[in-house]
Amino acid sequence: MTDLKLYRNIGIFAHVDAGKTTTTERILKLTGKIHKIGEVHDGAATTDFMDQEQERGITIQSAATTCEWDGHRLNIIDTPGHVDFTIEVYRSLKVLDGGVGVFCGSGGVEPQSETNWRYANESEVARIIFVNKLDRMGADFYRVVKQVKDVLGANPLVMVLPIGIEDDFTGVVDLLTRKAYIWDDSGDPTRFDITDVPADMADKVEEYREQLIETALEQDDDLMEAYLDGQEPAIDDIKRCIHKGTVALDFFPTYCGSAFKNKGVQLVLNAVVDYLPNPMEVEPQPEVDLEGHETGKKAVVDPDGPLRALAFKIMDDRYGALTFTRIYTGTIKKGDTVLNTFTGKTERIGRIVEMHADSREERDSAQAGDIVALLGMKNTRTGHTLCDPDDPATLEPMVFPDPVISVAISPKDKAGNEKMGIAINKMIQEDPSFRVETDEESGETIIKGMGELHLDIKVDILKRTHGVEVNVGKPQVAYRETITQTVEDSYTHKKQTGGSGQFAKIDYRVEPGEANSGYVFESKVTGGNVPREYWSAVEKAFGNCMEEGTLAGYPLLDVKVTLLDGGFHAVDSSAVAFELASRAAYRQTIPKAAPQLLEPIMKVDVFTPEEHVGDVIGDLNRRRGMIKAQDAGVTGVRVKAECPLSEMFGYIGHLRTLTSGRGQFSMEFSHYAPSPANVAEVVIKEAQERRAKK
Repeated sequence: MTDLKLYRNIGIFAHVDAGKTTTTERILKLTGKIHKIGEVHDGAATTDFMDQEQERGITIQSAATTCEWDGHRLNIIDTPGHVDFTIEVYRSLKVLDGGVGVFCGSGGVEPQSETNWRYANESEVARIIFVNKLDRMGADFYRVVKQVKDVLGANPLVMVLPIGIEDDFTGVVDLLTRKAYIWDDSGDPTRFDITDVPADMADKVEEYREQLIETALEQDDDLMEAYLDGQEPAIDDIKRCIHKGTVALDFFPTYCGSAFKNKGVQLVLNAVVDYLPNPMEVEPQPEVDLEGHETGKKAVVDPDGPLRALAFKIMDDRYGALTFTRIYTGTIKKGDTVLNTFTGKTERIGRIVEMHADSREERDSAQAGDIVALLGMKNTRTGHTLCDPDDPATLEPMVFPDPVISVAISPKDKAGNEKMGIAINKMIQEDPSFRVETDEESGETIIKGMGELHLDIKVDILKRTHGVEVNVGKPQVAYRETITQTVEDSYTHKKQTGGSGQFAKIDYRVEPGEANSGYVFESKVTGGNVPREYWSAVEKAFGNCMEEGTLAGYPLLDVKVTLLDGGFHAVDSSAVAFELASRAAYRQTIPKAAPQLLEPIMKVDVFTPEEHVGDVIGDLNRRRGMIKAQDAGVTGVRVKAECPLSEMFGYIGHLRTLTSGRGQFSMEFSHYAPSPANVAEVVIKEAQERRAKK
């Protein structure tokens, strides 16, 4: 059995282009996993092994790899930074014990960094910070540290200071040991000298070292008392305090360097080992029963306990489907039978492999704390729990956001139809934020996702990986509907045929619900006018009807239905009769409640050089955008706005034209808001035309 204290399960996450993948490459080189460094911009990075990743220079799938440093085993997941693939970050964070947040030295805390940081906070993942790209124009370590405080509301614990900046960046000073690490220009990460602190930095080093020690010693009252009495704490004691504070999320040890120039990565690796938690130091995952209620038990990390493992990613490759799994407790061996609590079926584990990006190493068994890929799992999907068949339990499942954009696709030739169906099925298993449905009347296949780039890449994967050429329709926005007025109404369903008939009468109120409340049902029936066993039929029928609004056929949001009274017949009433009455009542009443079309509003974060700010803001205003904030940085201005999704199609091309190719933007779903009358009119008209065609 491996000593779990020597395990570190970590993720590397950041904004697009902050250098996550490059940092991962350097870690693999330093730990001896790879001998030649591959570069992202050459399309040769180890963890970016998809064609689409290599061409676009972005990470799309989170890749898993394992390496060793200082006698410790590191399971590393390199996650995507692009907002359309945030789901990959979310599900990776769910199974990690610690993370490295990478920030660009010149870009600072960028839009996606905020989202990822928020996810990491929600998952309570301990992190260290690496401020990368200090060799770039406009890099400023101290400014990024300030942004981490101001923008993320986090507490960065500065552990090193940079020596020089931009072209003159040569190394870092380790504040704990008061030693300078200076690399030569050969680009070899192992060629550095450890020297004394440069004379011109002595005062700054002492100032920051004092802050570091004071913050760290807050974790231990006795050490703090001794320190205030003038006693210098031992370095091991300070490290112990930093470890404790990092695991408790009180602060985040902050490092800096240039991964591309191979400077500063060793200290980050040392920090992973010294300060990030091992699997036993993390709050155990709560167990839930099959209804989703917490049982009060926890999946405590123990190789001898009953098996508890979470499948967090499915990936299809040339050997079949790989199920990436984090084992929380217990041990699994090749050939074992495990229970999937979601499906209620058992599965046999064919093979266990340890991943190194897209190559693999066979293993006979894996234990609590491990992240491995399993082969041979037939019905396991992302978020499913695998457990001991004799001692079943479910780990808290993952929740995925609803897609905001859809396009219709169809194969270019008849032969491609079956092929497309098989390919799409595999893609759905791999990516829970990618949904597909078939429009029954028109027979079109509709794919839904988190953004234009997301769907663009799915179409690309269909073409290249699965060899299916498809025609792609115009992007469609996922509108919603709601009501704006309260209506009290009544409906009686009566049907007399030979023998027993059908009878159900309901008096009810339909009213606008609280924002984000969804569909709420309440019964205020007293005296048994509608027997209790029929309430659920009314609730279910109204709920099912909410899937299709009366304006344009989009789902209805935030509606409260209250059953006030009604009537029943001892012989002719049944659950079916009340269900039919409720469906008809929905069609009768919703049009009276002043229904309204809602459109998805996106949080848009645009980066532009200063000279183009006016053009960018003017353009966002034309797109019905509301400007929320403007932050001037060294290299340009960040404009934060809220814009309707329908106005944002093709925006990246337009932005590049406006900013001479230098603008960047990211956007994520924010909320639904009422559509202006002229927009709603067009959408409703299109919906009516579609219905008429059918």
